[in-house]
Amino acid sequence: MKIVETKFKDTVAIILAAGVSKRMKTGMPKVLREVCGRPMLAYVLDACRKAGVKKILVVIGFGADKVRQTFADASDVTWVLQAEQKGTGHAVLCCKENLKDFNGKTFVLCGDGPLIRPVVLKELLEKHNSQTAATLATAILDDPTGYGRIARDKQGNLERIVEDKDCNDEQLMIKEVNPSYYLFNNKILFDSLAKVKNDNVQGEFYLTDVFEIMIKQGRKVAVVPAVRQEEAMSVNTKEELERLNEMMRASIVYSR
Repeated sequence: MKIVETKFKDTVAIILAAGVSKRMKTGMPKVLREVCGRPMLAYVLDACRKAGVKKILVVIGFGADKVRQTFADASDVTWVLQAEQKGTGHAVLCCKENLKDFNGKTFVLCGDGPLIRPVVLKELLEKHNSQTAATLATAILDDPTGYGRIARDKQGNLERIVEDKDCNDEQLMIKEVNPSYYLFNNKILFDSLAKVKNDNVQGEFYLTDVFEIMIKQGRKVAVVPAVRQEEAMSVNTKEELERLNEMMRASIVYSR
């Protein structure tokens, strides 16, 4: 544990937690939906802490006050308000003022991914170096529907991430997906975000567009296939939430 506190002390995390679980029709912030008796966001916060992250920024929007109240005792969390939900890129930009003088590494993670493992975050930290603009973890799924696809060039290097709704027929066949585990050089992240446009089907500012911008600038983006298929599971319906609870219960029993 000592190596985490020394080597990785220049690392912060941004957790995206501004969304609402529309398809669950509960009127509750998605990250407060419970898995085995705990809000989903709690698992992501724990993973960051176990990976050695000391400063965590959580971007909130829908139900912001309720999320704050639920985690009122989290002294290592800085709450950042995204008043309008204009996409993941816009959510991260809301943290710009908080990190304008920070020269280290920045995780960007989703608050509704409770199956996240600290070991994956540590692997991203190990693979990331001073010559790397960004490092991301990927997963291989039998059914990649709904996920951003990892588009590679002929040499196997990352070319871009294509959101599911923007994929052509060929890209829809790609099984390597983006489960949203990112580690960035902080300065390069915000420089690249300033160039992101919202000319896509959703009309949103996608965080994933920064990778293509970085690559076109000749910067290195590393890809680590470290996320298990089940860990990439999205939760948008009550049925998916129940399945996630079953998986978490099995994981807890197996780890004993």
